[in-house]
Amino acid sequence: MALALRVESDSLGEVRVPQDAYYGAQTQRAVDNFAISGLRPYPAFVRATAWVKLAAVRANLALGCLPAELAGAIEQAAVEVVEGRWDRQFVVDPFQAGAGTSHNMNANEVIANRANELLGGQLGQYHPVHPNDHVNMAQSTNDVIPTAMRLAGLAMHRELVTVLAECEDAFRLKSIEFECLVKSGRTHLQDAVPVTLGQEFGAYADALGSDLRRLELAADGLARLGIGGTATGTGLNAPEGYHESVLRELERLTGLQLRSAGNLFEAMQSQADVAAYSAMLRTLALTLTRIANDVRLLASGPMTGLAEIKLPAVQPGSSIMPGKVNPVMAEMLNMVCYHVLGNDATVAACAQAGQLELNVMTPIMAYNLCQAIDILTNGLRAFTDRCLRGIEADEARCRYWAERSLAIVTALNPYIGYRRAAEVSHEALRTGRSIADVALEGGLITAEQLRQVLDLGRMTEGGLLGKE
Repeated sequence: MALALRVESDSLGEVRVPQDAYYGAQTQRAVDNFAISGLRPYPAFVRATAWVKLAAVRANLALGCLPAELAGAIEQAAVEVVEGRWDRQFVVDPFQAGAGTSHNMNANEVIANRANELLGGQLGQYHPVHPNDHVNMAQSTNDVIPTAMRLAGLAMHRELVTVLAECEDAFRLKSIEFECLVKSGRTHLQDAVPVTLGQEFGAYADALGSDLRRLELAADGLARLGIGGTATGTGLNAPEGYHESVLRELERLTGLQLRSAGNLFEAMQSQADVAAYSAMLRTLALTLTRIANDVRLLASGPMTGLAEIKLPAVQPGSSIMPGKVNPVMAEMLNMVCYHVLGNDATVAACAQAGQLELNVMTPIMAYNLCQAIDILTNGLRAFTDRCLRGIEADEARCRYWAERSLAIVTALNPYIGYRRAAEVSHEALRTGRSIADVALEGGLITAEQLRQVLDLGRMTEGGLLGKE
């Protein structure tokens, strides 16, 4: 059956649009022109765009620029978009016209058509509500899209930091659970002086806590909004008081703490705040992938690896090797993190690609920012719930490796010197005997001193052993 179409027109001529579509001619042109990836805008970005439209119509009504009847219909339509009712009508590929004009017009057309429908009109007639004249009143793509991108990032940030804090707490609880469990430390993937498994997990928790604080600081930059600058930052066609009024409305709508960018020209030219936040997502991804790799190493085996921890078995690991179970949640987190690194590279390149009064790369910046936050949030939650909380320690295995580590000879340095300690280590490795046996046989230290100095638990506490 042929798709029912309606004919609309814009400044370039006639366009055929699906009969039941709430978008219109300019959106349809974008759909035809930019069949690039099959992707659509993130729901958070759609919602943030609708927040801008909703705040704008309320400001225009309060400032006497828009009749109450039209404002009421536009407001109701924008609220419905915020609620997600019309997500399927946002159809423009993120790889689209520079600056996001197509996305902005997608929002304008959907809201205008729905507003006219509420007023008894028909789709595609744009009377009495017009997409440009009324829904886009006192706005430009050039201030709407950067504002929506920041709002979307801030809204998604709230869930990310909640999940990140939960992951930090889970590592902290594991550090307490494992605080007395002595194991071999490793540097350069070689034997190092003993640590506790709790110390390792506590360091992971603190690393994530530091990243959380850095992320919160970077998010503060996203709260600087340039809405009201319209096309170039001058505020042409925006009434006096509009910028301040929209900011107040956006705060009420979102529950976010927002503020003016101050210099609206700078807000339009520079997307450094977005790049800075993306860079902090990159830093978090680097921390997480490092930790995920450590988890995989510590759980390696179960018979031929370190096997100091046991991960929850969540699915079979091989299509050919029966009984094999892989560290799949840590592997998933690695892949998430690598993808976030790629997203940040795109955001960084886009941030430097603006020219003169505008950065036109914002559509793909917005998509990559939202996607990075989304997959980090989901990946962290899955890793925490399905892996981290269920990690168990193999105490016997940890003790086994710790007792055989050549690096415990380090505690002998203050008594026999570095050179002799190195000789003891080499002899122990060559003969397969213990550090204690080689040191005693050489008459380098007394048995009582050796008992105090080679106390593995005391080694994890630092200081000079056997000196009290």
